[in-house]
Amino acid sequence: MKFKGLQERLRETLWQRIEDGELTGLHLAEQTGFKQAHISNFLNRKRGLSLEGMDKVLKVQRLSVLDLLDPTEINKRASIVPPGRDEFQNVLLVDGAVAATESLIMSMHVKDILKFKKSFLRSMRAETHGDRDSWERFVLIKIDAREGMSMYPRLLPGATVLIDRHYNSLKPYRKGDLNMYAVNKNGACTVRYVEVAGDHLVLRPHNQAYPVELMATERGRKPAHYLIGRVCYVGIET
Repeated sequence: MKFKGLQERLRETLWQRIEDGELTGLHLAEQTGFKQAHISNFLNRKRGLSLEGMDKVLKVQRLSVLDLLDPTEINKRASIVPPGRDEFQNVLLVDGAVAATESLIMSMHVKDILKFKKSFLRSMRAETHGDRDSWERFVLIKIDAREGMSMYPRLLPGATVLIDRHYNSLKPYRKGDLNMYAVNKNGACTVRYVEVAGDHLVLRPHNQAYPVELMATERGRKPAHYLIGRVCYVGIET
């Protein structure tokens, strides 16, 4: 909700209190130290309040900004990872672009919730570069046809992959094995093997029928910035 919307919700709240006999414009002016005309102009949409003015009204009326928000909007945008009450943990399935860019997953972006054993997730070794502590660690994405075939047979179209977003290092997870990474490519998500060549990332498919891609990195950006996370589990329906 924008600031003007918050002001409108505050007007509605104040008018409701006035209609209920709990408040008058004069009393609100006395509480805030504003002129009565100033309060009247605000209530009648002839002018707005500054941030300081709005804060003062909220304070004297014992209101919070949260009281002005639409509960539906709060629920829509809330970050949700419902707690698992047994040995399983809930992990959220989202679009690749959300996995690539959103540190916390809002409920409006959740496509499904899958369960993984907590012991399995705890066994994953993190290798974090940069500020990732505030990111929800594990997310799931569905692989489309092109992405699936480019990494065939390690992936297939429609596969569900679990991404550890606290592993954004190029360090091999297992000696002798290549890590598969979800990579932030122009705000979207692609899955590839990743190498560094100068100021470029080399995005290498497993299927040699698909091309190797070079992705330029911005000045001052390290490779870890583009690595959404390591693919640590692949689920393929049969």
